[in-house]
Amino acid sequence: MKTDEVDDGHINIRMNGDITKINTVGIVHATNETLSDRNPVSERIFGEAGEELRHECRRNIKTCRTGEAKITKAYNLPSRYIIHTVGPRYNLKYKTAAESALYSCYRKVLQVARENEMKCLAIGVINSVRRGYPPQEGAHIAIRTTRRFLEKFGSVFDAVVLVTGDIDEEIYGEVLPLYFPRNKDEEQWAVSRLPNDVGNENGEPIIEERQIRILTNPAKPDSSDEEEYGYLLPNAHEDIEVDISEVGKHSFAVMEGDHDKVRKEKLHSRTTEEQLFVVQQRRYNRWLQRARQTDLTEVAALRCLYQSGVDYFGRPVIFFVGRNFPAASIDLDKAVLYLIQVMDSIVNKDYVVVYFHTLSTPANHPDLSWIKQVFNLLDFRWKKNLRAFYIIHPTLWSKVLTWFFTTFTASSLKTRVHTHAGVKNLYNLIPPEHLDIPPFVLDYDMKVNGPDYYISGSDDTKDGL
Repeated sequence: MKTDEVDDGHINIRMNGDITKINTVGIVHATNETLSDRNPVSERIFGEAGEELRHECRRNIKTCRTGEAKITKAYNLPSRYIIHTVGPRYNLKYKTAAESALYSCYRKVLQVARENEMKCLAIGVINSVRRGYPPQEGAHIAIRTTRRFLEKFGSVFDAVVLVTGDIDEEIYGEVLPLYFPRNKDEEQWAVSRLPNDVGNENGEPIIEERQIRILTNPAKPDSSDEEEYGYLLPNAHEDIEVDISEVGKHSFAVMEGDHDKVRKEKLHSRTTEEQLFVVQQRRYNRWLQRARQTDLTEVAALRCLYQSGVDYFGRPVIFFVGRNFPAASIDLDKAVLYLIQVMDSIVNKDYVVVYFHTLSTPANHPDLSWIKQVFNLLDFRWKKNLRAFYIIHPTLWSKVLTWFFTTFTASSLKTRVHTHAGVKNLYNLIPPEHLDIPPFVLDYDMKVNGPDYYISGSDDTKDGL
């Protein structure tokens, strides 16, 4: 991709933007098949647009398939139109289908905008972490599809604005220069960093096994086929003679030794601590592989674990909502897989966890033995890079359990656990705009602590970090 193929003035990126406030001809709304997805962006769009938008969706659209795009008026929003699209659910087993569907979302959105002569379009992030789509891979598909479309139809648009949230802000900042380098030096820098698959001429992912190769004579390959594949197909009237005298004499055909025995010998040569580390890493990697291959959309839909921006030090903040975790009925193995799926990339550097114990019941509390098993499963990065663990609205039960656990199981984390009686204390630790707190938590906090309160103590300041 060369810089002179498309004017980078067409593309803008708005970090942490509210798409409902942007004054463009059209905005993009990522939703579900029935246009009823309950996520913060969807609720803001419907709330600001008014009831007329809901009526039009129910009356004229009704449903929208994954990868498709439908258009409505924007009513009370600053924009004129809303383009609704449905992003795919991500499953490693069906990765290529998810990639193709996400590409289709962006391509169809841009086509609808072109057909309706939208000179200025704002596109939010269509791939959703809630649906399991890796943000980094989604960013590449989004930006390269937009780039390819502008190469062909750039004259249609005055500007395309990419609107990101907290999770995708840093990722888009890294990926955007790869596809929209601003000068020759940045172009040279980008060439070596682009992924191997940059799609076809439209940005669509290339799937090798779906490529069709046409032979001039399928019954008899030509010389180029022979050179490429290294074989000759016999004619129908020729006899096949095979020399098997050397079979079994090549080095690759020699039986290898007992792998289990070799592995045991390697283990015995290490110290006990090293052996435990190796065994634990293998066990964690097996769970990680399962997490990447298992469909965990049902667990994700509970919204009990998610990232909510960063703290004042730029560290990712993970929210765990106790009341949303049905410990008594959920498949606990799947719960662990989802935990690993969400957190594995985050724990590579410092991070913070906030646990809302608000209004949780015994049905939300897993056994202590299970908590210990999960803690022992997690690899060293989780424990090393956890900078703080905050418990909001603790009860006597949670305080006793926390003391017991950090005393006898996780003593290294004891000084990193802090309890707070109210949400207000989080504002000293995390920027308020980064706090995606469930409404029931805020309602409870207001009821218990009142509209304004202050709790003294060392945990209420940034020093607790």
